[in-house]
Amino acid sequence: MSVISFLTRLWNNIRSLFNRLPAKVKTAVHLGVIITENIKGFVDSPLADVLTDIIPGDIDDKIKQTLRAGLPILLTNLKLAQNCSASSDPQDITNCAIKTLQTMTGEIKNAYLHNLSVLIAQLAADGKLSWSDGVCIVEWYYQQQYKRLKSVA
Repeated sequence: MSVISFLTRLWNNIRSLFNRLPAKVKTAVHLGVIITENIKGFVDSPLADVLTDIIPGDIDDKIKQTLRAGLPILLTNLKLAQNCSASSDPQDITNCAIKTLQTMTGEIKNAYLHNLSVLIAQLAADGKLSWSDGVCIVEWYYQQQYKRLKSVA
């Protein structure tokens, strides 16, 4: 079996798994990718509320509040806000983590962003997405759905 046919079968299996997921988990995976992409693309600006900027406004208010509370914790746990360890302000922690991400390059940055996407998806899915499933599904969603939608837009 060739590597390409193996990868094609793997992507098809992940697509099948994704299609069978509950809507809440699909939304959580989407949010994991969107928020991470918003963080990746965020450029320092005079905006007052970075969390409002990176969390999509069209999501359920309960999920939005969970993300607003949990995202700074995730960023701290990923060691992206070590330079702001004295701060407890979610805005400061998020800004600090974004600045740390902006200094990273290559595979290290990609690994942090992928992990962040999975953790955000888990948070938004309210415990209904395991780490191992999230790793595969988020990667598949990013490669097969998000990039395709982004190239059309």
